[in-house]
Amino acid sequence: MANVRNTKPKRSDADFSEAFARGQEALEREPRAKAACYDDTMKKVTIDLIDGCTYMFPVHLVQELSGASRAELAQVEVEGLGFNLHWPKLDVDLYVPALVAGVFGTHDWMIKALARRAGQSTSPAKAAAARANGVKGGRPRKKQGAETRLQRAGAREPASP
Repeated sequence: MANVRNTKPKRSDADFSEAFARGQEALEREPRAKAACYDDTMKKVTIDLIDGCTYMFPVHLVQELSGASRAELAQVEVEGLGFNLHWPKLDVDLYVPALVAGVFGTHDWMIKALARRAGQSTSPAKAAAARANGVKGGRPRKKQGAETRLQRAGAREPASP
């Protein structure tokens, strides 16, 4: 039987030095939180960053926080040298640099959230187009060539003489 305990690759001092250097660079360059709080009147989380900047985001934009109660949201904690925000009752951890970059959830969730917002937008031009289409009997059908209609019907084109 093979010895399973010795399957981990060995790390050299150079590997640790490189990892330490990357960590130091992240501490200097990445945004980190000094403090965070939830403002119930504005329905936003405010993050005071160590560089003196303040960042706010609406709670409904964040996938993991969108259905949370006021009491749960109010219990935000700064952890991990300021890289993480943690909500203990929700068991949610958010990465501060990602929040500052505008990443509020998974890729699929963010696309759906943006599509919901885009579908809800209104303008005078959009309203006028909807009224005009309604007068005509609804949304116009897509124009299709004769070949497409025949293919959909399962028919073949007549043979040329």
